[in-house]
Amino acid sequence: MGKLKRDQISEQQCSNIDCETLVHRERIRLGYDTCLACGEAEANQRRHTVVPLHKSNYVPVTNLLDLRGINNKGGFFR
Repeated sequence: MGKLKRDQISEQQCSNIDCETLVHRERIRLGYDTCLACGEAEANQRRHTVVPLHKSNYVPVTNLLDLRGINNKGGFFR
């Protein structure tokens, strides 16, 4: 279990089928039901990028088709 203290570990196991690690209490409190290693592996499977909009804010994009024409000052794209 590493350097975690016993009072920090909950009785709940990781929700991953192949993993039997106990989940840290703070992760459960934050709404996660996986251990740190399984959570990192799950996060690495998601693909996204962050792009700036013209004269606006930054937007996360997960669908590559949404990138077409995103930064041409709001004009028409083909």
